[in-house]
Amino acid sequence: MTFSEFISFAGRDFPLDDLQRERFAALDGLYREWNARINVISRKDIDSVYDHHVLHSLAIARYLMTVDGLWEEFSLASVLDLGTGGGFPGIPLAILFPQAQFVLCDSVGKKTIVASAVSSALELPNVAVVNARAESLGRRFDFVVSRAVASLPDFYPWVKGSFDKGILYLKGGDVSEEIAAVMGRYHLPRGSVRTWPVSSWLQDPYFDGKLVIHIVR
Repeated sequence: MTFSEFISFAGRDFPLDDLQRERFAALDGLYREWNARINVISRKDIDSVYDHHVLHSLAIARYLMTVDGLWEEFSLASVLDLGTGGGFPGIPLAILFPQAQFVLCDSVGKKTIVASAVSSALELPNVAVVNARAESLGRRFDFVVSRAVASLPDFYPWVKGSFDKGILYLKGGDVSEEIAAVMGRYHLPRGSVRTWPVSSWLQDPYFDGKLVIHIVR
């Protein structure tokens, strides 16, 4: 997907100003440059930055539009992106939500070098990048976002004491057993875990089976 194709598609759902368009336009070149130094995106996937990575990240934003009041709540929130890698989903979301405050966290230092360099090049004032484990951050956030860094039963205990409003987790495959395990182990009430198919928005076979999992506090 080219930038023109991306912006034509994304612009249908999201109100983008000129600065946001410029920042999204810069992502392809920045990730190509940094991926040549530090591999954070599969080399066979680098030509799919906009569809497989940026739009996949923005699926969280598209899901927010389906829940009454959630877009507005998120747009002014503090957000932890745990296991951000090179900056997904945090950087695309930070471009889209300039009033929200994002902390992009990863325990692998070389990945945070890329995320930090990209966010600095984009001059994103609402992004801080930290090389740390979630347990060491010592603060709470409104929301946690992440993209498939672990199974839900492994992921949830890393962040269960770090959020006040919800988790928005990008995950693929049959997650019914993972959801049941988390709900049972941590006594989450019925209705506190919701799933939304990314393919309802991104109608590409790549997204078949991929979900936004929303865990409500």
